[in-house]
Amino acid sequence: MSLGTTIKGIQDIMRKDAGVDGDAQRISQLVWMIFLKVFDDLEEQRELEGDYKSPIPQKLRWRNWAKDAEGITGDALADFINNDLFKTLKELPATGKNAALAGVVRGVFEDAFNYMKSGTLIRQVVNKLNEIDFNRSSDRHEFGDVYEKLLSDLQNAGNAGEFYTPRAVTQFIVDQVDPQLGEKILDPACGTGGFLTCAIEHVRGKYVKTAKQETTLQDSIFGVEKKPLPHLLCVTNMMFHGIEVPSQIRHDNTLARPLRDYGAKDKVDVIITNPPFGGMEEDGIENNFPAAFRTRETADLFLVLLITLLKPGGRAALVLPDGTLFGEGIKTRIKEKLLEECNLHTIVRLPKGVFAPYTGIKTNLLFFTKGEPTKHVWFYEHPYPAGAKSYSKTKPMRIDEFAPEKKWWNKRKESDQAWKVSLADIQARGYNLDCKNPRAVEEGAGDPDELLAQYQLAVAEAAKVREMLKEELRKAIEGGGK
Repeated sequence: MSLGTTIKGIQDIMRKDAGVDGDAQRISQLVWMIFLKVFDDLEEQRELEGDYKSPIPQKLRWRNWAKDAEGITGDALADFINNDLFKTLKELPATGKNAALAGVVRGVFEDAFNYMKSGTLIRQVVNKLNEIDFNRSSDRHEFGDVYEKLLSDLQNAGNAGEFYTPRAVTQFIVDQVDPQLGEKILDPACGTGGFLTCAIEHVRGKYVKTAKQETTLQDSIFGVEKKPLPHLLCVTNMMFHGIEVPSQIRHDNTLARPLRDYGAKDKVDVIITNPPFGGMEEDGIENNFPAAFRTRETADLFLVLLITLLKPGGRAALVLPDGTLFGEGIKTRIKEKLLEECNLHTIVRLPKGVFAPYTGIKTNLLFFTKGEPTKHVWFYEHPYPAGAKSYSKTKPMRIDEFAPEKKWWNKRKESDQAWKVSLADIQARGYNLDCKNPRAVEEGAGDPDELLAQYQLAVAEAAKVREMLKEELRKAIEGGGK
């Protein structure tokens, strides 16, 4: 039986339980169970390698309550999970030899919840999970695909503005940024860990040859995620990708810390991220930023944060929507800061549908280096594959589509896809980075989403002018009455 069939069987069992409602709860339920199973399998491996003491109390370890197919079940199992397992792990003291690992377990269970009400159905799920051995390379390899399927299911249950980045995009960004061994790598909005796992594989594959170098890699991965379920998925994902103590994956909102509080120790060499776009932060978050950059738009705040957190010479790449490129007001000031403090050397313009079916918003990949101002920006327009007019859930973007960009990257020349715009031209455009391909052939009336965004901007500008005229008229009338 394939792993995918096993996971599908587990989800079918969960559908019978009265306490589990919808994909998000099913995935949340499944992931804390998978976490404990992965944790136990990894502990088994560590025990074989030498002296190891688990931070989890003996009776709460997976092997001692879950492994026996004929073990505790029914009301007794439900009671054990709710009143013993969860209560203890939520307050697990982070002390002793494995304090950091205990902190990881506690962090996972602080926001986890047991939705299932039937202990009998819980036992059926547990028995199915025991068919998987995460120390067996074939199961590990196959589970990577299953994990991707879980993440895509989570996308369907996600909130507006949160889109999990296609693997092709994360791979391309990591390949071009090329994080090195020993560099501090951060994703400040890490979601389920797509960028970080890609970076781990990249550094490990290119630069890690010894156990000491592996330890250096493990110490250099940092992530922050605001929402509980993606955070839990990310921690599990890190363990699954060989990060033994993923204590540097924090459950927090990076934007909630005042910008002035970040010091030298917080600076990093590499930032790779896809911040939520189209969303608004809660009231007060904008006050953590200087007055000139105060906005509640999440993607804009993250761009300011990235500039702040990079070390001199540090490199960043992120996904941003078209709206940031052509937006005015605070967006203009943020772009001016970016071009003054960083070399924004490349913008890859992606076509519509890369994030289909979750959003049709057009997006861009921005690459920049901290510490020297921008002199010119190279743009590269990524075309659809031959014969395609869009992407879809069944036909997503593939990494091999980026081969032309990779070939062009180090020997840049203008072409039908690539063009260069000087800083002077960008300044003359009011820092509008929505620079069209000069060789593109316009088709039809234009992109509907783009036209709508431009229309909304025009309406907003017209409203401002109208208010100014009304104010002037009011002053004139009041002045004439004196």
